[in-house]
Amino acid sequence: MSAPRPLSLADIPAHTPDLANGEQLYNAAGCRSCHLPSADLKDVDPELPAGGKPLKTPVGTFYPPNLTPDAETGLGNWTDLQFVNAVQRGISPAGQHYIPAFPFTSYAAMRTEDVLDIRAYLATLPAVKSPGRDA
Repeated sequence: MSAPRPLSLADIPAHTPDLANGEQLYNAAGCRSCHLPSADLKDVDPELPAGGKPLKTPVGTFYPPNLTPDAETGLGNWTDLQFVNAVQRGISPAGQHYIPAFPFTSYAAMRTEDVLDIRAYLATLPAVKSPGRDA
């Protein structure tokens, strides 16, 4: 019952991204509040969602990932399907659940086109190489 149930490529609609909508939804969803850059990224704009800043929760400390388009440490190599599965289903590109920290249930009912708009907006941000951390 708890096995990941990812969407398939057939579930992703053909879509021309709306960057303004993506930016508005990114801000409304509060993405940046969790994906702040870590303190060791001293030369990085603190407004960029480079990830790595500790997020303390009752079940432990987590390090939200880099949402910038860096190919090595961010979303640069992710497909639309991987991004939609992460946001709407809480499933990583490796097919694992992102729980307990990722609040995908808050975004599960979003229109897929809106999720794709957020992805397109994130792709316009400067890429930041951010050190990975274990959750």
